[in-house]
Amino acid sequence: MATKIFVNLPVKDLARSIEFFTKLGFTFNQQFTDENAGCLVIGDDIFAMLLVEPFFKNFTKKEIADATTSTEAIVALGVESRQRVDELVDKAFAAGARPSNETSDQGFMYGRSFQDLDGHLWEVLYMDPAAVQG
Repeated sequence: MATKIFVNLPVKDLARSIEFFTKLGFTFNQQFTDENAGCLVIGDDIFAMLLVEPFFKNFTKKEIADATTSTEAIVALGVESRQRVDELVDKAFAAGARPSNETSDQGFMYGRSFQDLDGHLWEVLYMDPAAVQG
């Protein structure tokens, strides 16, 4: 059985977050989406659970970090091409995301980043498969 990953992220406005990620071309698993959570499908075995803050608080004894002022994590997505990097990040900006870091172009590796509506950091990267094999 393949290992699945579920990244849990607190959000202030679930409907707004679902609308944002839908504009980027992602879908949501409706079986695990309700008024407290949205199950963002990133890949066959990769999901981000967008949890409204009061519900998220049920899973931790710590305070919820304010992602607009501090870094809690960076979610990095590997995609199939440089064009897909640009497409995804441009859609994020059009949907209301803010810039995070400068574009990184090392020839064999290309990446851009954004902050989503709640300030969570997302990196979108392409790495040339020939460079990885070599």
